[in-house]
Amino acid sequence: MQYADHFYRSADDRLNLYARIYDGDGPPLLLMHGLTRNSGDFEGLAEHLAGRHKLIVPDQRGRGRSDHDPDSQNYTPAVYVADMFALIDGLDLGRLGLIGTSMGGLMAMMMAAKAPARFDSLILNDIGPAVEAAGLDRIQSYVGASGPFDSWQQAAAHCRDVHGEFFSNYTAQDWLAFARQLCKEHPDGTISFAYDPSISDGLSGSEQTVVPADLWPVWDQLSALPVLVIRGAMSDILSPATVADMQRRHRGPFRAVDIPHRGHTPMLDEPDALAAIDRFLADWKS
Repeated sequence: MQYADHFYRSADDRLNLYARIYDGDGPPLLLMHGLTRNSGDFEGLAEHLAGRHKLIVPDQRGRGRSDHDPDSQNYTPAVYVADMFALIDGLDLGRLGLIGTSMGGLMAMMMAAKAPARFDSLILNDIGPAVEAAGLDRIQSYVGASGPFDSWQQAAAHCRDVHGEFFSNYTAQDWLAFARQLCKEHPDGTISFAYDPSISDGLSGSEQTVVPADLWPVWDQLSALPVLVIRGAMSDILSPATVADMQRRHRGPFRAVDIPHRGHTPMLDEPDALAAIDRFLADWKS
């Protein structure tokens, strides 16, 4: 699927940041990836939605084709949110929908609470106002810890070792595609993750800045917004109890779906995920 490269300045005017823009006639959607991921994460979903929606798919600072930040203290959701407002302000998009995976979902909730009139729908992928400590500990154990790799097959094997229990029906070809989305190849032929290892700084120590301390007050500000929550059935980040609490506290339209054979996070190219997204967008963005 063809997309246009879009470069823009960060909110603090220090970095050059990057986004993919997929053209479409329908209402625009901003798609935001997780902690260690990049715009390639949404290739399957973008191919499915492009043409029907204008898609804006950024690489957050320190990921993909966006500049690394020399100050790792800026790798926090509040800074990323400011960057996202700089992006959409520059594109003059009007109202748009938000799709956020993991960290991108935390950002989406923060953005919708900050400027509710600018957003008309919210899709959260395996994230909510409460994040399970066991899942955070697991993520902390691998972020920035490995590589480079000598081949794509070696990178794919590493991805399978780290994430295999949460993608229980993946084939060797699937893991190779997974690695190609998560990693980049250097001129010398070595492969490394397409993110600044310093993004892990916010996960260490007593203050985990990657996850804001208490998002329930933020969640309660989103009651008028139509919401779809997609959860990996084996997730160790988003619990069924949290999803139930989200629904109980949400006065507006709310839907939730579990994706089988997935933990943290679904890729949003699974048939059940695509069907749920299609139904939601048809009902709330027509």
